[in-house]
Amino acid sequence: MNNEINESSRNDVGFLTRFFKMSQHGTSVRTEVIAGFTTFLTMVYIVFVNPQILGAAQMDTKVVFGTTCLIAGIGSIAMGLIANLPVALAPAMGLNAFFAFVVVGAMGVSWQTGMGAIFWGAIGLFLLTLFRIRYWMIANIPISLRTGITSGIGLFIAMMGLKNAGVIVANKDTLVAIGDLSSHSVLLGIVGFFIIAVLSSKNFHAAVLVSIVITSCCGLFFGDVHFNGVYSTPPSIGGVIGEVDLKGALSLSLGGIIFSFMLINLFDSSGTLIGVTDKAGLIDKDGKFPNMKKALYVDSLSSVVGAFIGTSSVTAYIESTSGVSVGGRTGLTAVVVGALFLLVMFFSPLAEMVPGYATAGALIFVGVLMTSSLVRVDWNDFTESVPAFITTVMMPFTFSITEGIALGFMSYCIMKLFTGRWRDLNLCVILVALLFALKIVLVD
Repeated sequence: MNNEINESSRNDVGFLTRFFKMSQHGTSVRTEVIAGFTTFLTMVYIVFVNPQILGAAQMDTKVVFGTTCLIAGIGSIAMGLIANLPVALAPAMGLNAFFAFVVVGAMGVSWQTGMGAIFWGAIGLFLLTLFRIRYWMIANIPISLRTGITSGIGLFIAMMGLKNAGVIVANKDTLVAIGDLSSHSVLLGIVGFFIIAVLSSKNFHAAVLVSIVITSCCGLFFGDVHFNGVYSTPPSIGGVIGEVDLKGALSLSLGGIIFSFMLINLFDSSGTLIGVTDKAGLIDKDGKFPNMKKALYVDSLSSVVGAFIGTSSVTAYIESTSGVSVGGRTGLTAVVVGALFLLVMFFSPLAEMVPGYATAGALIFVGVLMTSSLVRVDWNDFTESVPAFITTVMMPFTFSITEGIALGFMSYCIMKLFTGRWRDLNLCVILVALLFALKIVLVD
């Protein structure tokens, strides 16, 4: 009997080795499984953070927890099986905050219509991939603007984290002011951030998860957290599917929002795919990685499915590099991550126990990571640095990622034209700037 079991196990391992082409990647099933667990631990925080952010848009947090786990599971497994890459997918940080706090909160759009805008943005990304325009846009949008967009979203997310922790509060005279630093919730939010920062500096992969657990446990002492059990059946997502307002989102007033969702997801996911595969040593001299076309199809279609079932745009996660750093080289790493996300669906009571300040540190730290890309800007060239600066600061200052992108592209054209460097402009930048200018004239 034992011999039969051992033989079956060897056959399973042999099939996985052949299917994921592990021999040619110099890896093993054991290494890939460990890499999958490592990646999962670094990005599982999204199942706690995403429900709280989308909950601000009046969405059912239990349902959002379920859809977050579901789409992260499906998307990651699809990436592993179809593209054979060690890249995990999940709802994008930044786009979820944009949707909840700007589109729904500031603009007053219903979450159903806002989610419809995410859906059409994902459809746009898929069409760009299908007709190979995606590659053209990535190649032609200047590094200063791409950096400005990433950094601006980082500042926007950090601002939301500081607000959720109570570190900053609204003030009618100064717009913002320091919060009550003697409050236990504010102090725990700050402590949570420094737990992440210190552990991350020591290359501890599960820093965010540890921070959320510690600050939530402290919340038990202060009576902010109530134990509701650990296990439960997965929440039904029936209240979301079919509720997304696809027709209502196709309005001229939301055109800029849809375009922004598409553009941000394009840079975020494409850049992450390139970064992770480069760290894994899979990039060739032309900057391409194996199954590139399949990977781009998987990430764009995952966004379409994610919006339809009620969560923000899905993207490749840079946290996948943690799995790569411990040896992950094939799609089995992503499949393990996806399977673990599906398993987490049965532990929704844990997500309900997490207070807002426990996830604030994660948001602030994401801001640190995203704004670090500003070092790539040539600050001595004002035709590059001014548009990057405007893009970055106008996102938090206008409380709108769309306006930041629009002002960035238009300022880039202005700087290049009026300094006699119009030859630096290309058709892609001009078209995007003109589209945003028309949006301001016709809609705003």
